[in-house]
Amino acid sequence: MARVTPPVRVLIVDDDALVRAGLTMMLDGLPGITVTGEADDGAEVPAAADACRPDVVLMDLRMPRVDGITATRLLRRRPRPPEVIILTTFDADENILHALRAGASGFLLKDTPPAQIVEAIGRVARGEPILSPSITRRLMDRAVHQAGNHERARAALAALSPREHEVVMAVARGASNAEIAAGLYMSVPTVKAHISHILTKLSLDNRTQIALLAHDAGL
Repeated sequence: MARVTPPVRVLIVDDDALVRAGLTMMLDGLPGITVTGEADDGAEVPAAADACRPDVVLMDLRMPRVDGITATRLLRRRPRPPEVIILTTFDADENILHALRAGASGFLLKDTPPAQIVEAIGRVARGEPILSPSITRRLMDRAVHQAGNHERARAALAALSPREHEVVMAVARGASNAEIAAGLYMSVPTVKAHISHILTKLSLDNRTQIALLAHDAGL
């Protein structure tokens, strides 16, 4: 009997009612996705997460009371936290980097085409990060040049095996599990196992933070 995959449950957090309504209209009812709730400020996120049990949260960056960075950090401290995609209008906003370090799985601009938003939700639900291509390079360059990060990152990565280093490099390039498996001649389950071990060794939350660490180290 074929296994039925449950839909990805999505919580939308944005202080703009029109943005929330537009995202809900776009996403709700699509095959494989269901919008389980909305919130208009980061202060409402813990209660909304309890009520809606989302797999993925679409999180605005700037909100009047509690911003998306703080809300993301609070979510990531919870048992079995949902994945977070930051949605922002500001492609040069340095706070995006702080949000990624707080545990967000990636970020997208609000003018990202709907099909790419849907793809991003599916990817992060599978544990793969998504970064808006138009600003990934600028964001990573900023990470590299933050004072003190370089040596700390290189010291942390020194604890990894050569094979784990190869996986880190592939993750930093934005490769999917399937692409890493093909490039390094291993199975997808082996790739997942390596990534799990890397996260544990480096005390990181997700693949995005692996990528940031690699770029901090100048790799």
